[in-house]
Amino acid sequence: MLAGVEVAKAVFLHVDPSLRVEVRIQDGAKVRKGDVVAIIQGRVASILKAERVALNFLTRLSGIASETARYVEATKGLKARITDTRKTTPGIRLLEKYAVRVGGGRSHRQHLGDGILIKDNHLAALRSLGLGLKEAIERARQSSTLKIEVEVESIDGARQALEAGADIIMLDNMAIEDMRQVVEIARGGALIEASGGITLDNVRSVAESGVDLISVGAITHSAKALDLSLELEPR
Repeated sequence: MLAGVEVAKAVFLHVDPSLRVEVRIQDGAKVRKGDVVAIIQGRVASILKAERVALNFLTRLSGIASETARYVEATKGLKARITDTRKTTPGIRLLEKYAVRVGGGRSHRQHLGDGILIKDNHLAALRSLGLGLKEAIERARQSSTLKIEVEVESIDGARQALEAGADIIMLDNMAIEDMRQVVEIARGGALIEASGGITLDNVRSVAESGVDLISVGAITHSAKALDLSLELEPR
């Protein structure tokens, strides 16, 4: 699945505004070997100067869109939504999360200001102050109107997060049967997110547990770049 065509085009035009870039295949389209994505005409020196940077963006983003599309297809027909994480390449997070959307996925959080996620390290720090999960959520509610998500590793932890009023509960590396129990306990009281250890082999089973969200860091940090190249035809 293609993603980043306009970014690649912008690179060529930044190097040399006189270049002519004809885009033949748009983002979101499926491509096959031999397809011509775009034709660039102009000075050879300019084309070669821009080639590698343009291809780096195009192959990277297309790889992310393609991998995301595989996860989305694997969970087709189920309510669970595939989301990304903040495990992105420094400096190009917006582009990588755009590629996830092209592939049919959703954005979890762009940055820390998009939502409050209370993780294990946060709870460990609060415990040193004599505060527990309930107090952590209460403090978050007092200081912000953002949705509050809590990461848990057990059914008991999920139950505590529900009782404390969490909006979203992240099940970290939890067994699928345990996920089903948490979904039953929650009964729509909070959104349930599965995270950790998600692969193409098990993502459908995870989705069948009834969770609302499945966050997959691999679609950004481990996506294989799509094999695209530029073939020069001097005249």
